[in-house]
Amino acid sequence: LDRDIAHPSLEEEKRKHKKKRLVQSPNSYFMDVKCPGCYKITTVFSHAQTVVLCVGCSTVLCQPTGGKARLTEGREAELLSSAVAPASVLEIHFGATFVFKVLSKGGGTLLQNQI
Repeated sequence: LDRDIAHPSLEEEKRKHKKKRLVQSPNSYFMDVKCPGCYKITTVFSHAQTVVLCVGCSTVLCQPTGGKARLTEGREAELLSSAVAPASVLEIHFGATFVFKVLSKGGGTLLQNQI
């Protein structure tokens, strides 16, 4: 064989169906979207099927498409990692103001705010 079946490349794994990968993982994710008008942060699902509005000023943050939701121009998004290894910590930085830690234990994740 000219390729290693036990250790496929990342590109090769991304092309496969989510259930046919070496380790099953979803294509969807959650992300924190920061509104440039009021600077409030809203958690948005990547494949949202409805229009998501800002909690503070009611501006449109993302529009649904056939698959993934499209962010409106000027919006900043940070990925909330759902693929965090068990009992590990991932820090997400929003400029110099906010630091969020995603704590993963077993199947659930906990979002902890540190200012």
